[in-house]
Amino acid sequence: MRPAASVDLQAEETEDFRLAGFLPYRLSVTTNRVSRVFAARYTREFGISIPEWRVMAVLGERAPISSNEACDATAMDKAKVSRALATLLHRGFVKKAPHPDDQRLLRLSLTAKGRKVYAAIVPRARQLEAELMSGLTASERGQLDRLLDKLQARVVDLEG
Repeated sequence: MRPAASVDLQAEETEDFRLAGFLPYRLSVTTNRVSRVFAARYTREFGISIPEWRVMAVLGERAPISSNEACDATAMDKAKVSRALATLLHRGFVKKAPHPDDQRLLRLSLTAKGRKVYAAIVPRARQLEAELMSGLTASERGQLDRLLDKLQARVVDLEG
């Protein structure tokens, strides 16, 4: 049985909790909404999902990489990356090749068709970013970048 003081303290801590003000929730909601706005700009034309775009973006920037590296770079779970890769491979946007040092691993990269789609989407991504950032001053943009870097570093510390 829990002491009454413990129950009172717990009730006091939860009484003023507001999800709308909870930082992880706010970051998640903002990220999801931005992703949906961006997806609306490329999904109709290219028929790719948000996870598929994220994998393509990482491959466009860093290829060749393994699926594990794609998971790390996108911060998506293995199942979601695996499904995205399966679709991208099936549609001919991604190709796989054996790893030169470890035959158990595959190296993934964009095909010519995938690079063409990537090249078409990147300007849309930059445009959306510019639209989002247009509501901030140059100083605020710099501050936002610094704060996000600090939060990301802190999350890495907490994961470790």
